[in-house]
Amino acid sequence: MDWNDVYIVDTSLRDGEQQAGIALGVKEKVEIAALLDRLGIYQIEAGTPAMGQDEKRSIVKMMELNLDSKVSTWNRMNIHDLQHSIDCGVDIIHISVPASDIHIKSKLNKDRTWVIENMKKCISFVKEKGFEITIGLEDASRADFLFVMDICKAALELGVKRARYADTVGILYPKRIFEEIKEICGALEMDMGIHVHNDMGMAVANSIAAVQGGAKYIDCTIGGIGERAGNCSYIQFIQALEAMKTEGGSTDIEQLKKIEQEILTILKH
Repeated sequence: MDWNDVYIVDTSLRDGEQQAGIALGVKEKVEIAALLDRLGIYQIEAGTPAMGQDEKRSIVKMMELNLDSKVSTWNRMNIHDLQHSIDCGVDIIHISVPASDIHIKSKLNKDRTWVIENMKKCISFVKEKGFEITIGLEDASRADFLFVMDICKAALELGVKRARYADTVGILYPKRIFEEIKEICGALEMDMGIHVHNDMGMAVANSIAAVQGGAKYIDCTIGGIGERAGNCSYIQFIQALEAMKTEGGSTDIEQLKKIEQEILTILKH
């Protein structure tokens, strides 16, 4: 495991905005994207284009900034959502795939076969347009692990190189996520990401455990904002990561905190 081989996916503009009291306009979202780029964030999850014209306009304007950070969008597993993301011309299109039977049967009234087949159609649709694709394992922490593996295998066969394990309802603990990420990484030539919530105060610990298991892409938000108890805090995760390193340069945490404060000021405006 290389502690330096970790990439931050900031989801402040997508999942973070779901926190009560946060409502951002186009101007604020573009300003925040520019500041995230200054932080050296690998990937900015910019939003969900299917939500409407303001959302799409903000993402298009982010693309016009020619940021060093890659810009991605979040999509439900349907062609309509994906077309909106294609319209925005983003770097990465993320497809959220329901993984738990609770979501598949109770929420969508579908079955596992439908999930796999519909995912394949969506991946093929986006792939034909030439976009980089990642998939999200939605509600993976309540899913049958063997089915999680089946989803990953089916996506990998279609050329998808990265999957994100999502603890949608915030029930994970470090030992479990370490073991599951390690098993996936050991069985498949697929890069893994982790998306956790802080319901039990475990977001940073679970993210670190995921890295120990082999995850390379870690979802964070500025100040740990997000729905319910929030997401993994960017600064706290970086500080924890720094503590784990035995070699390599150190990060200027104070400089990161200054930029974080600029972003928080916009968020709370």
